[in-house]
Amino acid sequence: MAVNGAMITVPAGDREIAAFRAQPSGDGPFPLVLVVEEIFGIHNWIKAVCRRLAAAGYCAIAPDLYARQGDPTKLGDITAIIRDIVSKAPDRQVLSDLDATVRAAASSGSVDASRLGITGFCWGGRIVWMYAGHNPALKAAVAWYGPVARAYHGGDRAAQDIVAQIKAPVLGLYGGEDPGIPVETTRAIADAMRAAGKTAEIVTYPDTPHGFCADYRPSYREGPAEDGWKRMLAWFERYL
Repeated sequence: MAVNGAMITVPAGDREIAAFRAQPSGDGPFPLVLVVEEIFGIHNWIKAVCRRLAAAGYCAIAPDLYARQGDPTKLGDITAIIRDIVSKAPDRQVLSDLDATVRAAASSGSVDASRLGITGFCWGGRIVWMYAGHNPALKAAVAWYGPVARAYHGGDRAAQDIVAQIKAPVLGLYGGEDPGIPVETTRAIADAMRAAGKTAEIVTYPDTPHGFCADYRPSYREGPAEDGWKRMLAWFERYL
């Protein structure tokens, strides 16, 4: 499927923020999938994720959720990125900018924002959980190795604290050898979701590290990455 991809701007309250949008050629309307970046910003891999989703029939938009804090693509040191940018991006700002992105997409005429999904990676994976508890209009969420038992950088709550507010079905994709996200924490949130009558599926890949979907990093694992991608598309197909 032919796709179009370009940087756009999104009106977000006090300022406009940049975003990368990819969608199929044609008039639509297309289901909307928000793509939430890793700590590294809107770089080429995040744009490639958007293009892959567009090739599957979605309008995929990755907003620059660090627009007010700085550009992590200009920093090579992870410690500096976390200290100077990520930790200074509060949840309320991030969730508000995602809402603004949905509004802007809905006004374009080529998007059916009533079929709204979200996916994200690492820091973005946690934001997926938080947005699922924030926006009751969300229809499907897919979190790639997002921490669930701690607030993480810039956050004020953990995913496990907002289970009661989550309405969208959530698919979580995790590595069994991820030292930052113990398996018992993802099991616990899956149990809590089920106990609360929510829809959740947690997939844990044995012998797999954090960041296994990112094919530009040494942590990439082709098998889990491709299986996770197929599961994500099936999840969106089911609920969007």
